[in-house]
Amino acid sequence: MTLTRLRSALWLPLFDDLADPSVVARLAADAEEAGWDGCFVWDQLGWRAPVREVADPWITLAAVATATQRLRLGPMVTPLPRRRPAKVARETATLDRLSAGRLTLGVGIGSDRFGAELSRTGEELDDRRRGQMLDESLTILSAAWSGERVHHRGEHYTVDGIEFRPRPVQRSGVPVWAAGFPGNAKPIRRAAGLDGFFPANLEHPDQLAEIVSTITDLRSGVTGPYDIAIGLPFGADPLPYAAVGATWWLPEFEPGVPLDTVRGVLRDGPASPGGD
Repeated sequence: MTLTRLRSALWLPLFDDLADPSVVARLAADAEEAGWDGCFVWDQLGWRAPVREVADPWITLAAVATATQRLRLGPMVTPLPRRRPAKVARETATLDRLSAGRLTLGVGIGSDRFGAELSRTGEELDDRRRGQMLDESLTILSAAWSGERVHHRGEHYTVDGIEFRPRPVQRSGVPVWAAGFPGNAKPIRRAAGLDGFFPANLEHPDQLAEIVSTITDLRSGVTGPYDIAIGLPFGADPLPYAAVGATWWLPEFEPGVPLDTVRGVLRDGPASPGGD
């Protein structure tokens, strides 16, 4: 497993001031010019008050793709169990081509905790079953990105003889990062078979060191790059996390963050992660 240098990315909740795709696209272009490496966005149907306005992540990412040339981009994270995998296969391949191979797909099981978006839309509420749906969706996406005809009949989804062409620009398929909480073994095992892990709510570098050690053991004998992305409050120093294996740093913004606050972070730039 090969870990790379620490990179930096905006991680934007698409609410209120950031619910306009043209605004986010402009922010992404400014971030690229300022030396940031990526722009990732939340994928939510709604949030609790006082948030009122919410943008679609895929339309917003398309705007980001056309406004930038270098930034890595993607949803971070999309709750695959509330999305149809065949539709996600089309969306990801198209967005990867639009961005010339810059898409990373962050995935998770989702939660009803903050916006009740699962219960209010009749989605599956059982975490275990959503985990099964996530794994089945990932199987379908991997097959779809190959360009070969997909034949899948599972417990939750059916794809009967469809070719998903054109393929993504990235020949091995779109890189996938799985999200999960530290101490939860199943997401870590899932992530070890993918291209990266996004641990939620990290409190100390020692937690990350343990995660990296576990994933390294699980990937014994597997070569190629692997990413560990961390979300930290802006002003927190990511370097202790980089020392134990973090490869991406995503400064956290609160839902409903004012546009001027994001612009201020952009002005500070990625070169001063400790807020100096």
